[in-house]
Amino acid sequence: MLERARALLEEAVAEGAIPGGVVGAVAADGRRERAAVGRLALLPQPEPARLDAYYDLASLTKVLFTLPEVLRAAEQGLLDLDDPLRRHLPEAAWLQPGPNFADRTLRELLAHTAGLPAWAPLYTWGQGATLKARVLQEPWPLGAPVYSDLGYILLGLVLERVRGKPLAEFNLPEGFAWAPPPERTAPTERCPWRGRILRGEVHDENAYALGGAAGHAGLFGTLDGVLDQLEAILAGRWLSPAALAEMARPHTEERALGWSRKHPGWSGGGLASPAALGHTGFTGTGAWLDPERGVGWALLTNRVHPTRHGANALAWLRPRVGNAVLAEVP
Repeated sequence: MLERARALLEEAVAEGAIPGGVVGAVAADGRRERAAVGRLALLPQPEPARLDAYYDLASLTKVLFTLPEVLRAAEQGLLDLDDPLRRHLPEAAWLQPGPNFADRTLRELLAHTAGLPAWAPLYTWGQGATLKARVLQEPWPLGAPVYSDLGYILLGLVLERVRGKPLAEFNLPEGFAWAPPPERTAPTERCPWRGRILRGEVHDENAYALGGAAGHAGLFGTLDGVLDQLEAILAGRWLSPAALAEMARPHTEERALGWSRKHPGWSGGGLASPAALGHTGFTGTGAWLDPERGVGWALLTNRVHPTRHGANALAWLRPRVGNAVLAEVP
């Protein structure tokens, strides 16, 4: 399943598009293939890529942590997807004229249809509990639906409230961590704000300011950790059948709950079936699954090492890797 996909990754490394990375594919019955190519690190000295390395998953946090945690809370009766945000965070938008963002539902936040802004430089406002309080009091404007980090930050706060503990204390599956061992972790950027190359600490500035674990970013994972989750989805073991069905149901032309559906220009490749789902992360990560073909695949790179300010080759690499994997499925 990986012969051509590995060759594509080797080409990207040779062209200097990425330092290196790992790619893997898994079938519903557990068969999997993996490959590591290029470098894990370029600075301060080169290190070879390794299959057991942790990568900063960035926005894969949304679908591999926040989404299943919200759905499990729904399964356990702690919340309903159609609850307004204010039901769980009554201080949200306190004394603000309505309707406002606190009236938006958890489902709308999950599907990126709430109309919240995409992003804001929260890390310039403060850190920790004070920053979380300001996020809930900021008069966020509502507009046309856009992909929103802010929506998932709010979902993370809901999870902390209904579980009574910070996200950093949630149990994580094997192969995932909020603070992985730096020596086993792919470094990301030489961060101007923090003044150092980031290794074992989250790349996303807002997630760092929120404590390192947030609803939109902060999760680190190994290739096998990600493939384990894709295998569980394909095999129907990730959540209850009802929750899995609701997760995969189309909520917009381009999105299910959290996951991106196949559409023109989709990151998973044009050979995927209409039921395929996927998601990407800013640091250079991505995970996809095609239930009709019975396969899932992941590409984990640190394309922001040592800087984010360069051409993003993953826009062409990701769909080609997906097509290569799908073409080798029996």
